[in-house]
Amino acid sequence: MPVVDVHTHFHYRLRDSKEALDDFVGLMDRNNIAVCVSLDGKLGDQLEHHMRYLWTDYRDRFAIFANIDWQGNAPRDRPALWPCHRPGFAERTAAELEQAAKRGVSGLKLFKRFGLGYKNPDGTWMKIDDPRWDPIWAKCGELGLPIIIHTADPAAFFDPVDETNERWEELSRHPDWSFFGDQFPSRQELLDARNRVIKRHPETQFIGAHVANNPEDLKVVAEWLDEYPNLWIEPASRIAELGRQPFTARDFLIRYQDRLLFGTDGPWPETRVRLYWRFFETRDESFPYSEKVPPPQGMWQIYGVDLPDEVLRKLYFENASKLIPGIRQRLEK
Repeated sequence: MPVVDVHTHFHYRLRDSKEALDDFVGLMDRNNIAVCVSLDGKLGDQLEHHMRYLWTDYRDRFAIFANIDWQGNAPRDRPALWPCHRPGFAERTAAELEQAAKRGVSGLKLFKRFGLGYKNPDGTWMKIDDPRWDPIWAKCGELGLPIIIHTADPAAFFDPVDETNERWEELSRHPDWSFFGDQFPSRQELLDARNRVIKRHPETQFIGAHVANNPEDLKVVAEWLDEYPNLWIEPASRIAELGRQPFTARDFLIRYQDRLLFGTDGPWPETRVRLYWRFFETRDESFPYSEKVPPPQGMWQIYGVDLPDEVLRKLYFENASKLIPGIRQRLEK
C-alpha cells in the first residue's frame, strides 16, 4: 500500500542538494512512499525557494507546510525588534497563510522553539496559548490547513542530567537539549498550554508531532485524544518509545486508528526507514530502532507491534488523504 510521510525536513536535512533529493526519491520509490510532507516552508523567500526545490521535478511527490517567521531579520537577543511583537502581526501572518494556501501549501508547522526558545521584549517566554496568536490558528481552521505542533520534548530532557537519567548518554552529547531548571517552563506547562489552544479552536485540526510529545505515557495521550476530537498524532522519531511498550502501544494504535498519521522525521537512510516497517508490521523482538551506533534516543532495543492491515492502511495513507489538502490528489496520480 502507498505511504504518506507527514513529518519530514527536506531543507534542514538535505540542505537543498538536488542530487540528495534525486537519491531520496529513489528511496521513496523502492519503499512505496508515495508522498512526503516537508515541514520546512518558512513564509517568505524560503517558502518560494523550497517550492522550487521540491516542486520543479517532483510536485506530485511532495506537499509543503509553511512556518511562521517570528523573529524576522532581527537579532536573536533583541526580541523587542522581532516582527511578532508588532501590532497586527497575527493578522498579517493569517493573510500570508491565505496566499500560501492558494499556491498549494498544505498546512502549518510550529517548532519547539515556540514555547522553549522565543521570548517577549520583557525577557519572559512567549506562551503557546497567548491570545495574540489566535487569529493565526483560526485562519488555519478557516482554510482547512492542519497545524502540526512540536511542543516540549521527551520527559528525560526535563530531568536532571545525572546517573538517574535514562538518556544521560544522549544528553551528554547534546547538552543544549536539556531543559532542566527553573530558567525553563516546565514540560507540563507547555503541554497544558498547547492543549488549551486545541480546545479553544475546535474548528482547526492539530497534529501532535511525536505522539503529541508524550509517548512515554500513552494513557495520558489517550485522554487527550478522547477530549479533543481535533487532535491527531504521528510517531516521527518516537518508535523508540513505542517499541519498548509494545503491548500497550499496539492496543493504543488500534484504538485510535482513525487519528493516526505516519511520520519519520526524515529524510533518513534506508536502513532506518525500513525499521519503521519492521516496527509497525512485524512481531519481531529486540531489534534496533536506528542505524546509528550508539542509538540516538536511548540505549535500548524495541519490539514490533504487528498492526492489522486495516490499521496500517489508515496509518500509512488513508487518514492523511482525509486530513491534509493535496494528498488525495497526489495519491490518485
